[in-house]
Amino acid sequence: MKLFSKYRTIEIVSNSSFELEEFVVEEVPYKVFLNDKHIGSSMVLPCDLEEFGVGFLFSQGYIQKPEDIESVRVCDKGGIFVYTKDKKIEKKDVIITSGCGGSGKISRDMLERPFEELKEYKMKLSEIDELIKETLKRNEIGNLTHCVHACGFWSEKGFEAFYADVGRHNAVDKVIGAILLRKFSSRGAIYTTGRLTSDMVLKCARVGIPIVISRTATSSLGLEIAKRADVTLICYARPGRINVFNRPDRVIRED
Repeated sequence: MKLFSKYRTIEIVSNSSFELEEFVVEEVPYKVFLNDKHIGSSMVLPCDLEEFGVGFLFSQGYIQKPEDIESVRVCDKGGIFVYTKDKKIEKKDVIITSGCGGSGKISRDMLERPFEELKEYKMKLSEIDELIKETLKRNEIGNLTHCVHACGFWSEKGFEAFYADVGRHNAVDKVIGAILLRKFSSRGAIYTTGRLTSDMVLKCARVGIPIVISRTATSSLGLEIAKRADVTLICYARPGRINVFNRPDRVIRED
């Protein structure tokens, strides 16, 4: 499925107008099913849909670990079907968060249960620079359309993965889904172009990511969750400059 299309537009200035060709990102509705039961829907960039479906169900509290997953199937007609070993589906108490269009949803259990200890990981400042640069370099659709959030993931192996979506939550869910599908370990760092509100930090902490980095800001509750979960929280990240809100000892300076 195509990810963007070209459209003709008219640029109007004070004394003239011009015909231009602009790129517009594809935003497509997909339904997520767990063991053939419809759990929820989201508007997504139509790529990396297996990862999105698994990450979405993790965020809703239906999947907790890789061992839960039996298989994933994507239907051309707008459905993502995830099958788990436990066929019993209990309805979750879901909290609507700050996500645009209702995309920010987390289960109450995810918010309230104790945090597991994170696998310790440290990162050089130069590696954070590379994570940021590589993520932004790979965000070709975002550069064309200016309508896409991007995520990159870094581990001791180096740059592991890039994911993008029209929604910041969806892009992070794709990273989480990849971790649960065992494409790479959670022991590393995630970089997102989206802001770090409570649900964004919470999802990363629950899946076991020790370092969470954003190009933009955090909220007070996002910072509170980072402190509770012992996550290193970094905002306003640019090559050569970061602002660490929690656990700065995981960042190795190279003088």
